[in-house]
Amino acid sequence: MRLTVIRRTALAASAAALALLVTACGSSDDGGDGSGGKASGDGKDAGGAAASAAPALTAAELEKAALAQADVKNGKVTKVSAADDVAKDKVKGDKAECEPLAFAETGVPLGEPAAAVKRSWTEGPKKPSGDAGTEEAIGAAFDLDKALVTLATYDDGGAEAVLKDVKEASGACAGGFTFTAMGEPAKIAKVAQGEATGGADESVAMTMTMVGEDGDEFPVKVSVTRKGSTVATFTVLNLAAAGTGKDFPFPTEISDAQLAKLG
Repeated sequence: MRLTVIRRTALAASAAALALLVTACGSSDDGGDGSGGKASGDGKDAGGAAASAAPALTAAELEKAALAQADVKNGKVTKVSAADDVAKDKVKGDKAECEPLAFAETGVPLGEPAAAVKRSWTEGPKKPSGDAGTEEAIGAAFDLDKALVTLATYDDGGAEAVLKDVKEASGACAGGFTFTAMGEPAKIAKVAQGEATGGADESVAMTMTMVGEDGDEFPVKVSVTRKGSTVATFTVLNLAAAGTGKDFPFPTEISDAQLAKLG
């Protein structure tokens, strides 16, 4: 694995959408107070029915519910600064039916939330084995997950509507789509369904295969979950996978921690 390949793919070929994941993780202090398109749940069970009646959280409640450094055992949690944020009007899909996936991939809240907050998480470094060669050592240094966590809370069934839109888009756009983020083009070659994220009332998990500027492909994990009236979206990039194109496991430790804070 060449260091230059990793850098080119992760930083340049990924366009603005994934550049956010690479750069935002060190952009601010930690947040809070320390206090696969496979869907699970259809909103008709007891949990779903109760969730439908839940009002949106206030902005203060949502801020308190956001992932904080004290909530993780590994890595660093930071707030996403305004300078590193991607606004909804800066993301445009080539097809209207695929825009929910473009928004989810770039961490843009879907629909019309009453409030929204964003956090980023960078996995702690892994140590290579004592007899590791140069390439293996470089690979271990870059084998880090970077996650963008977007929380958005909704009134009047808005959270359920968001999950419905994402479920439909994950099927309609399985063959891929293109979009622009911050004026930069991005291409998704395919969208594969993944294992639903646990701990949510509803969940849509996907692996989006992104195409770099040289035609190289690499996976991005996206999971859109609903807990009551709040939608938590997790967008995850692994820097080593961005260089090799190999798949990587979704970091459930982060979704578990975030969803637990939502109650």
